[in-house]
Amino acid sequence: MKPALFYLIFFGILSGLLGCKKDHVENVPPGQDWTYDPTPFEIKAPASFPILNIPVGNPTTVEGVKLGRMLYYDPVLHSDSLRACASCHSQERSFTSDPPVLPHVNLAWNTSFLWNGKVEGALEDIMLFEVKEFFKTDLEKLQNHQDYPKLFYEAFGARTITHELCAKALSQFQRTLISGKSKYDRVLEGTNWVFLTDEELNGFDIFFTEKGDCFHCHGGILFTDNSFHNNALDASPEPARSAITSNPADVGKFKSPTLRNIELTGPYMHDGRYETLEEVVDFYSEGLKTSETVDPLMKSLHLGGKHLTTQEKSDLIAFLKSLTDTAFIADTALASPFH
Repeated sequence: MKPALFYLIFFGILSGLLGCKKDHVENVPPGQDWTYDPTPFEIKAPASFPILNIPVGNPTTVEGVKLGRMLYYDPVLHSDSLRACASCHSQERSFTSDPPVLPHVNLAWNTSFLWNGKVEGALEDIMLFEVKEFFKTDLEKLQNHQDYPKLFYEAFGARTITHELCAKALSQFQRTLISGKSKYDRVLEGTNWVFLTDEELNGFDIFFTEKGDCFHCHGGILFTDNSFHNNALDASPEPARSAITSNPADVGKFKSPTLRNIELTGPYMHDGRYETLEEVVDFYSEGLKTSETVDPLMKSLHLGGKHLTTQEKSDLIAFLKSLTDTAFIADTALASPFH
């Protein structure tokens, strides 16, 4: 190719590209020449926790967490703007409420969600369900909002707001809802002069041995196996998990909630039938009901429960209260950004 012809073609292509870029800039609506340059956000989880897997398609950023936090507390997500995520998941109650909903605590390590496991996958999957099906979010309200178009662009580089982007932002914020600073955690870490009391130690032994059998469903550092069990709550249990799986063996099975911050998350059980921890412990001690799908882990079913003494019940509750994370419920970074 002759040099003159080469340069003619090269500068023609370059001029075309520059022209396209100029047209692109000129097509940006006035006042919307925003910058997309997200800052990585480091999620700090306790060393004792499992490795946190973050989807490649939704890396955590300062801008994404900020947006997700705003959406979590803003009723604009609701089709009629009547409630926000935080309406049913209040921070002072470890992000749960009455009637009982599973607390938004350490959900980043979950792969199934809701009491019956209707949604499975990652946080993005449950958040997409919340946005599209539960809240039925009107995207036009967000698109025409005075603040959100800019915030979505800064977080994701997108000028069109979608349900998927809402779910991604909410997921990024949800991954920061990590509770791991209870008294129990500080004892494990060897924090100076922090020890369990004799009562709490006795409760620990009851919890993590066959004496109480609690650890089978609520063991590990997350204090849940994230699975589903029929815990002998009713002699004629409702469908529950089986409504999702169509498996008769899943009748009466509900997800095991985390026991972290359990002191704050009453009422208890999927239907909130027990108001206090004392009632819950009494149930496991004396109130088990037999049915065809009771979990084999309920080893004292034939006895109606574990039959703990009054002191053992008190000790067990003392240990459960050592799982309360006051720093978590007071963390301003997790609180509403609107006041």
